[in-house]
Amino acid sequence: MLDTVAVAAEDPNREQPWADLGLKADEYARIREILGRRPTSSELAMYSVMWSEHCSYKSSKVHLKQFGELPQETPVGKMLAGIGENAGVIDVGQGYAVTFKVESHNHPSYVEPYQGAATGIGGIVRDILAMGARPVAVMDPLRFGPLDAPDTHRVLPGIVAGVGGYGNCLGLPNIGGEAVFDSTYLGNPLVNALCVGVLKHEDLHLAKASGVGNQVILYGARTGGDGIGGVSVLASETFDADGPAKRPSVQVGDPFMEKLLIECTLEIFAAGLVAGIQDLGGAGLSCATSELASAGDGGMHVELDRVPLRDSTLAPEEILMSESQERMMAVVEPDDVAAFMAICAKWDVEAVVVGEVTDTGRLEIDWHGERVVDVPPRSVAHDGPTYQRPFARPDWQDALQADAAEALPRPADAAELRETVLRLVASPNLCDKSWITDQYDRYVRGNTVLSQPADSGMIRIDEQTNLGVSVSTDCNGRYAKLDPYAGAQLALAESYRNVATGGATPLAVSDCLNFGSPEDPSVMWQFAEACRGLKDACLELGVPVTGGNVSLYNQTGETAILPTPVVAVLGVIEDVTRRTPSSWSTVGETVLLLGETREELSGSEWAHVVHGHLGGRPPALSLQGEKALAALLHEAVGLVTSAHDLSDGGLAQALLEASLPSMTGASVSLAGVHEDPFVALFSESTGRVLVTVPAGDTARLTDLAARHGVPVTELGTTGGDSVDLQGLFDLPLLEVRSAWMATLPAALG
Repeated sequence: MLDTVAVAAEDPNREQPWADLGLKADEYARIREILGRRPTSSELAMYSVMWSEHCSYKSSKVHLKQFGELPQETPVGKMLAGIGENAGVIDVGQGYAVTFKVESHNHPSYVEPYQGAATGIGGIVRDILAMGARPVAVMDPLRFGPLDAPDTHRVLPGIVAGVGGYGNCLGLPNIGGEAVFDSTYLGNPLVNALCVGVLKHEDLHLAKASGVGNQVILYGARTGGDGIGGVSVLASETFDADGPAKRPSVQVGDPFMEKLLIECTLEIFAAGLVAGIQDLGGAGLSCATSELASAGDGGMHVELDRVPLRDSTLAPEEILMSESQERMMAVVEPDDVAAFMAICAKWDVEAVVVGEVTDTGRLEIDWHGERVVDVPPRSVAHDGPTYQRPFARPDWQDALQADAAEALPRPADAAELRETVLRLVASPNLCDKSWITDQYDRYVRGNTVLSQPADSGMIRIDEQTNLGVSVSTDCNGRYAKLDPYAGAQLALAESYRNVATGGATPLAVSDCLNFGSPEDPSVMWQFAEACRGLKDACLELGVPVTGGNVSLYNQTGETAILPTPVVAVLGVIEDVTRRTPSSWSTVGETVLLLGETREELSGSEWAHVVHGHLGGRPPALSLQGEKALAALLHEAVGLVTSAHDLSDGGLAQALLEASLPSMTGASVSLAGVHEDPFVALFSESTGRVLVTVPAGDTARLTDLAARHGVPVTELGTTGGDSVDLQGLFDLPLLEVRSAWMATLPAALG
């Protein structure tokens, strides 16, 4: 056998393109130290992608490790799989488990919006599938530059079409997400994708290659040249001001192949034919082989020339780096290979035995009889660099926090208040998002209970018992800029509250932490503070972090995005037929506000839209108050007829959003909310929910709230065709709906 590894040992001084592959000088030196020689070109390719920021978390893992210190129990049961697996898995009762995770595909979606977003959905779906679960729903938290910016018009339609096109073809309902606009995302949109899957406890599968002699099977789509270097170059560098300096190919998705792969894999699971499994996403074969071997018995031998190719000219290092989609790798006992192959043939999914598990403790890869890789797999997959990046509170933070929005000019009279309400409801962040969400199938599979524009998405997972789960994703990047510790906690609190408004019990967290360059100490301070804030809040709320994703280098030139720690919360509801809707529809019910309103306007949508202002401190947060509110909402299921969280835009926005779906208005008084009507309408104080109850049940809810220590203010009564703010002004719903629905179609066509 020709031995490229031996040649590398005999030719130590050959120059290698380690810098072009995204490696630092000290990282290249460390690889040579591990191997005792220079790496082969194939080994260099593997280390470069696996040691990239995207795959190794080298700048973030020192801060992420604190999430592993959180309790691994939820209010329902234990966590069955957590951080370090493809996705977290939690017990939701009745023998069911749910797996969910949110990840990013930001930079690819800027370079190639449709395919970047589509393959983001495909990748997160395969992460869920790899745990042994059937994917049942997706969500898409999105961030864009200003709505009127030409580049937003370039990326937004393609991203939305990619999310919808891939998810719709898979037959997965899109049950929620966000679409947020801010100037810092210009040139660096955020495309985060979440998937939820359902499995029985006994169906859980993990990514490990155990059992010497077990066969390693690659199945799914053929390997092509798309996505080569995607994670090492594209997702681990900032963009230059004129656009990405390096544009490696973005992955190209085939949702119909993925659908076959899902059904094929689920049948293989049901037949009990898999000893270990891993999807091929970021870093492709480099990731799958090294992670499976590292997590198993520690050895694997692979014949790389057996890999089915779409492009016969690919070199071995390109095959190892390719991020072609719709591929999985399974570890199968020899006696089960024939049955495995038969199921793949049934679904018209190509499958090839490419290697076997060994006891050598090495990952050995051959190419046409030539040894091109011989490495300790753990050094590739898990023992990459760990950076203690310097971080420091930026010198501008004090001035930013001192510039409070509470001092900004306010509406002078009722007419200006009314104009401000209409201006905000039509603003890009608060307007109707159906231009986006109507491109998604929200009801395919027939188990969607709540979706956009409800506070949270809800899916029934058992058609006999009506057991269901609810999911919400949230983050206000302006709050995180003002105070990253508090901003992460506020994101968690809003997502937690949104799940609770539907009647579900919040159980667990997944996060997608989107930040600028880790080489900037100010950005690393924001990241460290956000992690610390999230950990402390999870501890107090009693919810574990099951896993997530970190996306760094989200900046263009010197302009970093707003720190955007997106937090997804998953909750369980025993009977989805008893869920609480987010809007009212019955005339004559009592409208009440749960929670306390304070003068908190810094970081608010009002300050952003009306004044273009960001400064001050974000709203105060009581995590114990949020727990009490969630407990109240859970106990009040069946009593409250609707529940809508107050967040961006405050009470004014909540009143309109609760009225518009059924075009049923309300007559309300702000007198008990706050002495200043402006504060009552636009404050973004936390821990507040707008609810309705039948007219005769007001006292029952008031008594229940008192037992939970939650303040209650009676506002008025539902009915009519307008929102009548008594003594101030009237807002006909037809006028409001016209303003609310016009914004995105006018901008995007």
